[in-house]
Amino acid sequence: MAGVENIPLILCFGDSLTAGYQTPSPAHPHGEETPYGQVLQERLSGQARVEISGICGEVTGEMLFRFRTAVLNHHPQTVIILGGTNDLGWNADPAEIMRNLTKMYELARAASIVPVPVTVPSIRVEVGRDNPEAASWLAKHIQRRQRLNGLIADYAGRKGLAYFDLFTATAEPDSLLLAEPYSNDGLHLTTSGYHLFGRLLYEQLFSAHTVGHPTVSGSAGS
Repeated sequence: MAGVENIPLILCFGDSLTAGYQTPSPAHPHGEETPYGQVLQERLSGQARVEISGICGEVTGEMLFRFRTAVLNHHPQTVIILGGTNDLGWNADPAEIMRNLTKMYELARAASIVPVPVTVPSIRVEVGRDNPEAASWLAKHIQRRQRLNGLIADYAGRKGLAYFDLFTATAEPDSLLLAEPYSNDGLHLTTSGYHLFGRLLYEQLFSAHTVGHPTVSGSAGS
């Protein structure tokens, strides 16, 4: 058991995107969860232990409320934090969302836990050219995601932290919509999307020499 205790712990913390939720589809009729943390664990093999703490529907205020019991009390070396997409769905202001995220980042740092901020991905909504109101709503919603993601990137830059740009990794470069291969229901990721998330985290933020600690100061995900 002592050997297990000496293995670095990486904790994936967030909402349904951390839980790996998928709406039932022809490819996944039972809507089984495919969390990116499982992919990260497979890549790390026995070099680290990955735990997943994702609750569907959670907003950042709820994440903050359970941060101590779900994260701090487990003493991970690293916590990967992804939250805010549900807040945006309730039209919360990006600055208010960022305040909650910042509190979590700072709580982790105060406990000598390395936080890895993750940007929120885009969404995919098909709007026709004959529906300008829907197109306008979609553009404004994506802009709000970009504002939040800009705040996340700014924080990471100021603190010298590695962060993962999930938005860029999974969005179409031109439309900025969540790319179709990665879109399960317009909001959640497909198995391919979650697998991409986990693989890029491993490849770009973790190394065999510093397992448990992100090694890239800046963004990853492109």
